[in-house]
Amino acid sequence: MSARPPRLGFLGTGWIGSHRLEAIAASGAAEIAAIADPAPANAAAARALAPGAIELRSLDELLEVGLDGLVIATPSALHAEQSVAALEAGLAVFCQKPLGRTAEETARVVEAARRADRLLAVDLSYRHVEGVRRVRDLVLDGNLGDVFAAELVFHNAYGPDKPWFYDPALSGGGCVIDLGIHLVDLALWTLGHPCVSATTSRLFAGGVPLAGRGVVEDYAVATLDLDGGAVARLACSWNLSAGRDAVIGAEFFGTRGSAAVRNVEGSFYDFTATHARGTSEETIARPPDPWGGRAAVAWARRLSEDGGYGLEAERLVEVAAAIDGIYGRRAMAVTA
Repeated sequence: MSARPPRLGFLGTGWIGSHRLEAIAASGAAEIAAIADPAPANAAAARALAPGAIELRSLDELLEVGLDGLVIATPSALHAEQSVAALEAGLAVFCQKPLGRTAEETARVVEAARRADRLLAVDLSYRHVEGVRRVRDLVLDGNLGDVFAAELVFHNAYGPDKPWFYDPALSGGGCVIDLGIHLVDLALWTLGHPCVSATTSRLFAGGVPLAGRGVVEDYAVATLDLDGGAVARLACSWNLSAGRDAVIGAEFFGTRGSAAVRNVEGSFYDFTATHARGTSEETIARPPDPWGGRAAVAWARRLSEDGGYGLEAERLVEVAAAIDGIYGRRAMAVTA
């Protein structure tokens, strides 16, 4: 990249797209050069955050104005096709999750990034919670001993407010691909990316075991058997009566201790992290911690420094393959 800040376009500027736009703009890591959103109110709100940006009407127009990178925050069914188009046009891509509805779709995008030698990242934002990073450091530095088990949950008292989330052809699934994708990513990322050797799961819709197509799950439990003998147990849901807005947590158990991240009083944004040895527990991170836009800012800064393909994109396929396993979809070969 040149010495100038990279020029970014934003495709989709609803709540999450605008939040990532605001974070990148505040960081100074890039120039917000162009936006496109079919909803006039969304586009106007984004223009208020980036008054120097030009307003366009489509992805095709964004690809014609000399951008260095594109932030994609559109419905899930569009992510893979739009990402590939941007990458093949020579733009780096930062996409909302999921990158693809299946591992096959995800692998197609990763291959496009490899061929184009362009930076590709997905907004797996919980990696950037300070407490999560401190727990990962404890795991990878060996402070917990041999980690043999992980338990992760994401229960949301609410469900998505867009109809396409409930159409499996458009969304790729229900609460697993919406919320559980964060849990799978955190488990594999925290543990140093072990391979998933086997998967078992139970999916429910309205309290009834899921059967057939046409309905997405609103509750799921899954077990991932990992190479080396460790096990990760996951649970996620929409519209669960949990007595609070959300229950979010990740715990890792080792032979010399454990570490955990938990949300505070049902918050979607505030987390504490603890390190336990026997019956004693030490708090190692607490709010406030404005983590929401860090993944986008990190991508923009990396783009300003290099912008080339990075092997970490391969991990996106591993996560997607694990999600396919939870859904019982046909497995595909994954290159680590």
